[in-house]
Amino acid sequence: MQTAVSWFHSFEFNDGTEIKGLREMSRLKAEADLIFREPVSGKSVLDIGAWDGYFSFEAEKRGAALVHATDHFCWSGPGWGTKAGFDLVHGKLGSRVLSTDVDVFDLSPQKFGKFDAVLFLGVLYHLTNPYGALELVYSMTNQLAIIETHVDALDVPEPVLRFYPGKELNNDPTNFWAPNILCLDRMLKEIGFSRVEFSSVDGSITNWTIAGRRMGRVVAHAWV
Repeated sequence: MQTAVSWFHSFEFNDGTEIKGLREMSRLKAEADLIFREPVSGKSVLDIGAWDGYFSFEAEKRGAALVHATDHFCWSGPGWGTKAGFDLVHGKLGSRVLSTDVDVFDLSPQKFGKFDAVLFLGVLYHLTNPYGALELVYSMTNQLAIIETHVDALDVPEPVLRFYPGKELNNDPTNFWAPNILCLDRMLKEIGFSRVEFSSVDGSITNWTIAGRRMGRVVAHAWV
């Protein structure tokens, strides 16, 4: 089952089989509990940058009325993943999650409608236009957007974006920008979100320090 796919997400199935990806199951479960702390039961959910689809299928499992998973970079673009993992899990679960291979900036409410909840997980720092991406997320959101991202410059008392040339961040040339929390908060509110709350899986947003800079991962719940 696992040999043909470079798995990022891990999965557990009711028949006892498992898929072990780069992101451990325990971490994914903790992230899901945080991301879905606001219930999605009966709601429509858009998952932008779904990759293997763990959070799309988790939204369905938690009772979402409609889930639409989208990706391009990891399904058929320059990313190292493909849609094979998503399709395999979709079939094994007998899932009704919809899927469209589409780039972030080709999404629009005119083409796809608006959704009660929009997931934007692990995508922001891979984009050369982070502000424009958040504007797009806002345009697709009826109620709540959930953004998970790398954050940097946490000691800087002003709203700033950190730019990563080359492979500076995690030896990955697809990492471009990371805001500090104040910057992400200000951007989201400037775009139109009325309220933003920040949290992290382990309770400490600061996960590590490099060259004296505090950085980590954060989840932002942003209400329209």
